[in-house]
Formats: sequence, structure tokens, C-alpha cells
Amino acid sequence: MNKNIKLYIGILVLIFILILISDNNKQKPIDWRPTFSVNDKIPFGLYVFDKEIGGIFKNEKIQRIADVTPYEFLDSKYVDDTLTNGTYSVKGTFINISPNNNIDDQSMKEIMYFVSHGNNAFLSMVDFPKPLLDTLKIAYASNFLKTKNNSVWFANKKLSTKKYKAIADIGDYFSKIDTLNTTVLGYQGEPGSKKNINFIKVPYKNGYFFLHTYPIAFTNYNLLKKDRYQYTEKALSYIPKGNILWYTKVQSEEGISSSPMRYILSQPALKWAWYMFLIGMLIFMIFNAKRKQRIVPILQPLPNLTVDFTKTIGNLYYQEGDHTNIIDKKIIYFLEKIRTEYLIDTTKLDDDFIKKLHLKTGKNEADIQELVFLINEHRNSYHDSIEADLIRINNAIEKILH
Repeated sequence: MNKNIKLYIGILVLIFILILISDNNKQKPIDWRPTFSVNDKIPFGLYVFDKEIGGIFKNEKIQRIADVTPYEFLDSKYVDDTLTNGTYSVKGTFINISPNNNIDDQSMKEIMYFVSHGNNAFLSMVDFPKPLLDTLKIAYASNFLKTKNNSVWFANKKLSTKKYKAIADIGDYFSKIDTLNTTVLGYQGEPGSKKNINFIKVPYKNGYFFLHTYPIAFTNYNLLKKDRYQYTEKALSYIPKGNILWYTKVQSEEGISSSPMRYILSQPALKWAWYMFLIGMLIFMIFNAKRKQRIVPILQPLPNLTVDFTKTIGNLYYQEGDHTNIIDKKIIYFLEKIRTEYLIDTTKLDDDFIKKLHLKTGKNEADIQELVFLINEHRNSYHDSIEADLIRINNAIEKILH
């Protein structure tokens, strides 16, 4: 390792250490992404809710669904029974808390079928699946309100008369419901202004849907902020007793990169150290682009001894004056080449052979006829060939092969 390389490495290590030292005293910025992940301790994660859900639903079995879609999970629990029109091996309430619609249409149909068999579904989302809204005759609208004076509260005064201050901008609400069948459970809005419905209970065949438009209520930030956890507890108190099937997979998790570089790029110190390393490597390559190696000796190719051997044998035949033997070997070579390259039978050299060779090689038919004539004449001749015969046949063969 030369001195220049050692210098480059020393500079990069020094810069890396300085970045780590400067970043160590720097306050890490708060991650405000609404991940709604049970593994995230950031403000809009569900880590606290995941730890406290057992205390909210006491003596109830809580099953988390994370690796499969709701359709795959519920369909695997369906028992086909012609006497009872089918049933599910699990009973209870399906729960989904998500900032967006993370349920595909097929899964939504399966959830509706699950509810129709006497179960329930609690969906706290900002955007609901269209098949569900159409079936329950619900319209959805937005009226964007800032959080300064915005609140959420319950319709049942016996449950709570308190208005809980919202911790995020809200605007989505139910603008149209089936008033004959739907029960309003909660509202949102600003004091003194029009209130909007954000929590409803809708019957569906033998079960119920609980639809809620304020999923922020279940996040870490809301649960740890003063007494706002009470709103979350009271909202969940509407869920009937029974098993809880919680779908914990949200769309935001699917967008997180699985690249090994994700963590490095997420940390400012490591990210800048990585960039400095790349820049240093680029500088190193620019200054060391000049070729530094010994001259590669030129290796002479090995002589083709086969060609020399063939020429020697040919000269021997020629010097001996054995033109007949040479002609025979050239004919054998020619016919062998025709058989292997063009797949033409050479047993009989007749008009059919001439036509096939003409079509496959594209050579002049008259030239082919002349060559066939010379070959047949040579084979039927009873006298030794002379040099002129060898030249004629050789020229005729060359016209066909080249």
C-alpha cells in the first residue's frame, strides 16, 4: 500500500469520526410519519396501543393478523355446512386501524360475509372501501378543519359529556347515512359550528359494522397525551364481548424499503459518512486511473500444423503424378461436405440431386450439372486421369463450395 492510499484512508476515517462526534450531540428529529405500525414508538405508531389492548379487552382472546390478508385468514376459518348455510370456526370482532384503505375488495367482501354470520367489524380508517360504503348506503365527504379548536366527542351523554381536543387535522366524515338503521355514536367539529358524524354503528344481516373516521385516537401520541386515552377506551367499549381479530398490517409498512442501506440512510451521521466514502472512492479512482502494470508480452499463436501436414501430403501425391487418387479424395471430400452441411443424399448423382443442391446452395444449376457430369465421367472412366482432369474437377468443385 503506497503513501497516497494511506493518506486517502486516513482523511476518510478522520472525516467519519468528526461526523459521528458532531451528530452525537445533535438532537434527533421527531419522526411524524403516520406508520400505524405496532412496532413503531414514534408519535403515530401503535406500539402503546399494542401493549395496552390486553387491558382494554380483559378476559378476551386477542389474535393479531399480520402475515396474510383478511380474506386468506377468514376464508381459512370458514366451515362449509349445508345445514347451517356455513359458519366460521372463529367468532368475535374484526378490528382494523389504518390511516388509509389497506383492505382489498376481495378481503372486504369476506369481512362482510363474516359479519353477516353474527360477528362484528370495527374499522377506524380515513378512507373506507367503496364496496362497503355502497352496501351500507353511506356517503363519505371531507371538510378540512385545523386542530386548533377541533374536537371529537360521543353522542351518548351517559357514556361521556366531555369533548376531547383533536391532535391532528381532521376532515373526513359521514355525510350521508341510512337514518332508519344506522346509530350515530360520535361527532367531530369546532365549538359553535356544525358538527359532523365520525362514528357510526350499522347493522348488516346478523352482525354489526362500527365505522370510525379518527384512527389517530389509537396512536402513541394520543394515548400518552393527558386524558385523551379515555376517548380511545370509550370508543372501543362499544365493541361487544368476544374474541378480537386485529389486522395489524398497514399499507405504510409495504412502502418501507427492505434494502440493507435503509438504516444507514435513515441515520444522518451514517448517511454522510457513506456519501463521503463514495466521494473519496471517486477521487481515488480519478487520480489512480493511470494504468500501472508491466507490459504484457505478445504471445505468438501456435502454428496450424494440420494445414502444413495437408499441404505436404498433397505435394507428395502431386509429385508422384497420382492424379486419379487426388481426384477421388477431392470428390469424397466434396460429397461429405454436401451430406453434412446440406443433408442431401449423395448415393445417386442424378437430376434430383442437381435440383436439391441448386435449391439449397443457390449456385448456378449449369455449374452443378457440369460438376456432376465430370464426377460421373471420372467414376466411369477406365483410364488414369491426367493433370487437366484434376484441374477441371477442382475448378468445378470450387465454384460450388465458394
